[in-house]
Amino acid sequence: MALNTDQINRYSRHLLLPEVGVEGQEKICNSKVLLIGTGGLGSPLALYLAAAGVGTLGLIDFDVVDLSNLQRQVIHGESTVGKLKVDSAKERIADMNSSIDVKTYNVRLSSENVMDIFKDYDIIIDGTDNFPTRYLASDACVLLKKPYIYGCILRFEGQASVFDSRVGPCYRCLFPEPPPPGLVPSCAEGGVIGILPGIVGLLQANEAIKMIIGKGDTLVGRLLLFDALGMKFREMKLRKDKDCPICGDNPTIKELIDYEEFCGIVPVEASPEDDEMEIGVEQVKQMLDNKQAFRLVDVREPSEYDICKIGGAILIPLGDIEAKDPAKLNGLNPDEKIVLHCKAGVRSMKAAKALQEMGFKNLKSMRGGINEWSEKIDSSVPLY
Repeated sequence: MALNTDQINRYSRHLLLPEVGVEGQEKICNSKVLLIGTGGLGSPLALYLAAAGVGTLGLIDFDVVDLSNLQRQVIHGESTVGKLKVDSAKERIADMNSSIDVKTYNVRLSSENVMDIFKDYDIIIDGTDNFPTRYLASDACVLLKKPYIYGCILRFEGQASVFDSRVGPCYRCLFPEPPPPGLVPSCAEGGVIGILPGIVGLLQANEAIKMIIGKGDTLVGRLLLFDALGMKFREMKLRKDKDCPICGDNPTIKELIDYEEFCGIVPVEASPEDDEMEIGVEQVKQMLDNKQAFRLVDVREPSEYDICKIGGAILIPLGDIEAKDPAKLNGLNPDEKIVLHCKAGVRSMKAAKALQEMGFKNLKSMRGGINEWSEKIDSSVPLY
């Protein structure tokens, strides 16, 4: 499709570049790019690819806009809090460049729908923050022979690469096995400086444009590492693994698998013992009001404790409890009644089981954590 007068005016700065020109811009306007996620990485990706003129942008996300997103997810705004992220992003793109065909998928990407969604796009770009989706997207791209542009962020550090099994390694060549569940925190658990996804997302967008116009050296076979605090870039060379189970010489994976199970994330039903060990926020509030003798222990990280806390709670991070060193337990007595809490109830249950193994007997984990305390007991305690 040839450029019209409005497009020539809009993309004139591209047209002046010998590496792009009219032919390159026509390639951009006729390209189809799919973004997995419209959050921290997906925001700059969507904005700059739409501004560049990518003809069809697919957006996959099943979440809604939350106030906590706005620190880094710059495609959304206060007026769209509570809206589906794909709808919020589509509105913003339409205001920026109404010629872009935006296709939205308000779904969780899965083995059942991924092939059908991916097949219509030239390039797949990953803006997620979880391992099952990364392995799923990469494997689907290998099977469909499509490039997969990878990005990852946490705290002050980011990574980017291009995995294309036709000419280089795939994601599994670099990461054959996922880390144990809980070892690598998500941004929601570990935090992220708001500017970082903008930097890494734009690196991904740059790779996409280069691939579309066929110019420059892409990150195929290279992993780019960025340290925002040190303002340093490093590069690792990557090689295709001939023993890779999906893109190697003798692949054993020829169809999609259960990626939640592969990453060790399987739904676990609460055992009767867990139910007995849990206590509701209403009961904890009553115990505090009645001045009952017990210790309320916050097992979150110090940075979380600084954000908000429940009056009377002492801080002992989960890591200190799991170290099983009595010197780190802030004088806890195995014979006293102890109620543990975290953000949502998962870490406090882990802490309770670790203390149980150390001989503590009178233990309770507060169901729903400080989030539920904020919702049901004290709304002045901020959610984060």
